[in-house]
Amino acid sequence: RGFVASKISNCRTLLRRNHAKPSPVALSELKQLSRKARSAESIQSLLGIEGTAARRYFSEFTGMLKGEGQTQFDLDSRNRRPPRDPVNALLSFCYSLLSKELALATRAAGLDGMLGFYHQPHFGRPSLALDLMEEFRPVIADSVVISAINNGVIQEHDFVRAAGSVSLTPAGRKRLILAFERRMDQLVTHPVFDYRISYRRVLDVQARLLTRVLLGELPHYPEFRIR
Repeated sequence: RGFVASKISNCRTLLRRNHAKPSPVALSELKQLSRKARSAESIQSLLGIEGTAARRYFSEFTGMLKGEGQTQFDLDSRNRRPPRDPVNALLSFCYSLLSKELALATRAAGLDGMLGFYHQPHFGRPSLALDLMEEFRPVIADSVVISAINNGVIQEHDFVRAAGSVSLTPAGRKRLILAFERRMDQLVTHPVFDYRISYRRVLDVQARLLTRVLLGELPHYPEFRIR
């Protein structure tokens, strides 16, 4: 519940920070959905709440993309396997980078990354890493995509379209990885400890905090929420 509630809250904050004219209705709905997530009685209920929040959030996503000539980066909805437009291609790629970082963080903390809570165990899937990733999707991955588009790091010619799918060119992929690495190295004040560390270190800290929860040393998981 905490993973999902924190994710929805962070999505709402990202809209407030980056959207030219964030919809008051969307912000209100996301706030209510975050609260509902905290009282969800089952994983199925939580999945439904998260799905509703994701659709609302991504319906507003294009409003966070600025600059002339950016209509090719309009986002109607989230799609994957394969991504069918440039923004979804960027999001999917950044999510894969983030999941690898969290798989390493969980392993370093002595956790079995395959055994998740929200993401149920599935052969070959780093379920626990995906659990921890939820609250960092908007904070790290979505933020990288928004800044890469708005700052011209990624442009229309960086994509290849074939058979209804869209993927990055090798050059575009390289620049996006560099943008992702810069975000990971960016310093941020940790909301629990109130000191500045890199996002890369934040992932390690959160994985270790989860370990302390599982050992009974902490009563609940300290969520990472931006303001």
